[in-house]
Amino acid sequence: MPSALETLVKILKLEQDTGCRNTAVIGGLQSFAANWAREAHQQARRPEHHQLVDEMAAKLQTYESLPSAEARYEAVRYMLGRIMGRIPPPPDLAPPPAEVPEPAAQPPAPHPSETPAEPAQPAAEETYAPSLGDERGEDEQEEADRVEESGGDWMYDDTLESGPDEEDVEEAEARLVPQPAAPPRVSKPRRQPAPALSGEEAIAQFRRLEETPVTVLHKVGGKMAEKLERLGIVSVKDMLFNYPFRYDDYTRMRTLNRLRPGEVATVVVAVQSMVKRQARGGRPYLLMTVDDDTAVMRVVFFGQLWLQRQFRPGSQVVLSGKVELFRGELMMTNPEWEMVERDNLHTGRIVPVYALTKGLSARTMRRLTRQALDEWVAQVPDYLPHSVLDRTGLADLSWSLEQIHYPDSHETLDEARTRLTFEELFLFQLAMMRQRRAWQSAPAQPIYTDDAWLEAFKNNLPFDLTTAQRRALQEILGDMAKDVPMNRLLQGDVGSGKTAVAAVAIGAAVRAGKQAALMAPTSILAEQHARSVTQLLRAAPDGENIQIRLLTGSTPEAERQAIYAGLADGSVHVVIGTHALIQEGVEFNALGLAIIDEQHRFGVEQRGMLRSKGTNPHLLVMTATPIPRTLALTLYADLDLTVLDEMPPGRTPVETRVISLTERERAYRFIESQIARGRQAFIVYPLVEASEALDDVGAATDEYERLSQIVFSRQRVGLLHGRMTPAEKDAVMGAFQRGEIDILVSTSVVEVGIDVPNASVILVENAERFGLAQLHQFRGRVGRGEHKSYCILVSTATTPEASERLRALEETNDGFKLAEIDWKLRGAGDMLGLRQSGAGEFRLSAAVDPRLVELAQREARTIYAEDPDLSAPEHQSLAWRVSRLLNRRADVS
Repeated sequence: MPSALETLVKILKLEQDTGCRNTAVIGGLQSFAANWAREAHQQARRPEHHQLVDEMAAKLQTYESLPSAEARYEAVRYMLGRIMGRIPPPPDLAPPPAEVPEPAAQPPAPHPSETPAEPAQPAAEETYAPSLGDERGEDEQEEADRVEESGGDWMYDDTLESGPDEEDVEEAEARLVPQPAAPPRVSKPRRQPAPALSGEEAIAQFRRLEETPVTVLHKVGGKMAEKLERLGIVSVKDMLFNYPFRYDDYTRMRTLNRLRPGEVATVVVAVQSMVKRQARGGRPYLLMTVDDDTAVMRVVFFGQLWLQRQFRPGSQVVLSGKVELFRGELMMTNPEWEMVERDNLHTGRIVPVYALTKGLSARTMRRLTRQALDEWVAQVPDYLPHSVLDRTGLADLSWSLEQIHYPDSHETLDEARTRLTFEELFLFQLAMMRQRRAWQSAPAQPIYTDDAWLEAFKNNLPFDLTTAQRRALQEILGDMAKDVPMNRLLQGDVGSGKTAVAAVAIGAAVRAGKQAALMAPTSILAEQHARSVTQLLRAAPDGENIQIRLLTGSTPEAERQAIYAGLADGSVHVVIGTHALIQEGVEFNALGLAIIDEQHRFGVEQRGMLRSKGTNPHLLVMTATPIPRTLALTLYADLDLTVLDEMPPGRTPVETRVISLTERERAYRFIESQIARGRQAFIVYPLVEASEALDDVGAATDEYERLSQIVFSRQRVGLLHGRMTPAEKDAVMGAFQRGEIDILVSTSVVEVGIDVPNASVILVENAERFGLAQLHQFRGRVGRGEHKSYCILVSTATTPEASERLRALEETNDGFKLAEIDWKLRGAGDMLGLRQSGAGEFRLSAAVDPRLVELAQREARTIYAEDPDLSAPEHQSLAWRVSRLLNRRADVS
């Protein structure tokens, strides 16, 4: 049962979301106040809790009489801030009387956990800031235990800061897949005493680090500076923030006899021999044999013949790479390597490994980094506010930089990564919030929807809208009716009905006298949208009078000029196209709604150019790539999020099967049987062309020859890959859609935007080399028509993780659940990479986990709610840092 304060938080959030019109509860907040206060007082257990209840009840009683929506909004914000502990009590509120314990005849014996193990610390050191792995402190846990034993239901602990905030309530209602377990608790991060700097002083100090050239470091002259510049290192600041890409852990080195195929490992070995060989096709490579007194391993280097002069028999080398099994022997192909430094080998510590360039050795890079840390890291100002550091228990910046480069232990390395990753997420959130505010500061033209027209349109559609689609339309049309420009992301799984939602929004814009534009990344997808949207808009009242045109790079010049003229004079109501929509010459008469499909396929400038075609039009961006809700709220902090989490009825799930190489021939015969029934098929490969370094990985161009001439010689086989010109791709896809090709051999270019209802089979080779989200998109290329469809995954996986991922694909068709699993197993790197902007560069993406994302969201929104302009003195350096981030061409869409 939720506590009284949890209930109030939900109601206040609903009141905010409905425009502060006093409609969150029947009869208004004032009618809710009395009963709520009575229940809350029953649950309160301390004087300050009763005091808070009385204050909130008084605010609720007077809410209706507030003179404006702005005043009611401020009242709601204040109440939420007081409940969350972000806003202190007003000065005129008398402090609660201290609790006086009842005298006891005999004092109870102290609990063992309450007996101090060490002398009491001064009061200044008694403040407890929980680390990320903690849920509460020991004292808080004891208090919670007492409340539980007494049957209490109050949501608070002593500090009034451990209850759920707005995001906790939202997440409780989101029906998410359970998150991964919390990371293990580590020792409390260090907080170094630092000199008190004003915002201006901190900014000036950071600028000095940026402006101090790397040549101030010992033995860095002009030639060395040129080498460092190739790595993006120009200043001392660049050197400090140039993180290692991996670590050689001399405390945990593996021996060869303990390696397992499929794992990525780091080993110290001695070189036995090095010989030059030739692969198939005459390509030369080096074969090195190494050992470590426990076993022997082969190492293959392609394209690095100069290494024959580098490695001498008997020399010791550190190798890091994926372990493979070839003809019964352990092997690595093109591993990362480094000559052993005796000091590292004997000191037994964790050693950083940096990206290098020609003429720059690992030893030199480590020496320069060490020097920069020793001389400059103490001068790095921390622009995270003290309030954020206190609430989160994170380490300070200078300590984290020291530990990310030269960690004392794995625990301190994790703490440093956590701090620096949090910082990236936190700054990104604030930057996106500022962009959203700037984008919405200029008014838009409201687009009102006629309810009778809307109902008639929905009733005339050839299918019933799902509950999720109806909810999405309510949110989108509600946004469009405001004078604040809509900035919304519509995220839905393959086949969830995003196009239908977009078509209704387009119809509403046209009904209101506005124009609409839909931009897709490829001409094939644009043509599909043109067909689908045209068919759907015909169901709208007066839909036959809506003028819809298709504009792509292949549109004939005469037709193109006619479309330009129609858009300029308003006779063309809807235009659907590719990048051609943002070319010079395209001018709209009254663009009111801009829609971007598969939005991550577009660059920053392209999206901005479409928006600029109108006067602050409403913007809807769509994606079919499922992203976990928690991560989506970070990647798209500038967008309101709508999720289509329901599939239309009657859609037959695609049957998925993982097979081994030995079963491939059976899969080929199955494809033949489907083609004999009139169906079509995809066969997908990871590579375009064969690679000597990856000779066990299928390549589309080579396999196309084999499949078309030998395996499927009686069928019509086509080839599609990313190196073909747009015209060549369009020609192949057009032939496949028209049924002129039976089997399309392709690379991942078919991941999205391909709609061939007659295709019933997709076979993916080397499936373990793709992410779950990508495999799910491949699967979405079939099952789009009335025919039972199949996804066959050919796997050569040798690791438990890869096998687990593929089993998950067999067991569920839910893209959001798969995205959660992928995040848990592989980290957030691929998902974070969806963001195409400078501000979306997450250098420590592998360290992003759900708890850290939620923490960064909560802290960013707390700061933003209190100081959206970051104008407070304590936020001055933070504001400067956010502005710098935005200047790297961040994107609002």
